[in-house]
Amino acid sequence: MAWQKLGCFFKTDRQHPWMVSHACVPTGLYLPENDRIRIYFAPRNERGQSIPTYLEVDAADPTRVLYLHDRPILELGQLGTFDDGGIMPCSITTAENGDLYLYYVGWNPSVSVAYRNAVGLAISKDGGVTFERPFPGAVVDRSKDEPFFTASPCSFREGDTWHLWYASSTGFLEVNGRVEPLYEIKYAHSADGVEWTRLNQTIFAPVPIAIGTHECTARPSVVKDGDTYKMWFCYRGSYDYRNGDDAYRIGYAESKDARTWHRMDDRVGIDYSPTGWDSDMQTYPNVVDTPHGRYLFYNGNGFGATGIGCARWQNNTK
Repeated sequence: MAWQKLGCFFKTDRQHPWMVSHACVPTGLYLPENDRIRIYFAPRNERGQSIPTYLEVDAADPTRVLYLHDRPILELGQLGTFDDGGIMPCSITTAENGDLYLYYVGWNPSVSVAYRNAVGLAISKDGGVTFERPFPGAVVDRSKDEPFFTASPCSFREGDTWHLWYASSTGFLEVNGRVEPLYEIKYAHSADGVEWTRLNQTIFAPVPIAIGTHECTARPSVVKDGDTYKMWFCYRGSYDYRNGDDAYRIGYAESKDARTWHRMDDRVGIDYSPTGWDSDMQTYPNVVDTPHGRYLFYNGNGFGATGIGCARWQNNTK
């Protein structure tokens, strides 16, 4: 199992006044009508707020950018709501009626910790060009069982069942004078994509990297081959980023029932480059299937500061 790296193909660099830096959390949608892949992502404005938009690439050559949208697909939430400080698109699912459901991370600044995250929903009725919130609140937020935050959702609809894998914070640590979050991937299911039944069960336990470190897992991306669910996700081992050794990497897992997962990081098929844009970090993976093969879109160093890159599944199988 291996990914052939195609390189970094887009970097945010003040293409619009609200598009100043970063190209966070690439989220792909194959468009069969014009054989393109639309990639939703979150650039940051001058205030560091994430505002989502999209670009489109050639599905046969996803390093070839064909279009960059000139406006946000969703504005920041109403003052005081969960997403008034930033929005990061994470997953697109087609509902039975053809509407596109965008699940995203909404965040706003906090006081005792740096930020608070929750999972939001926006719906498109025009093929993903514009989105509207069906309501101002989050769909998966803090609860009595998950008191810290939720983030990085991946949705997957099978008939009448909607699956959701998401990151759930298990607490915070103080590290070198900074407060840092801990989080693990959990699972939920739904009959309508709106009301979610949360089991509050970690799908695989964090690996104890070493004494004094805490592994965290997030941003799952799931596809299904036959009767096997396959997940690529990102993880980090600690908060010592001085040499990039413990920065985010991409992991891999498989499941037969969407709930019980077997982690197989040795089969992930991708690693840091010796130098360049993804030499210290690989994060926010997103896997997209097209008639031309399977692609992996991801961010490199600096959580999207160096742009969006792509890799192609080597043997072109699914």
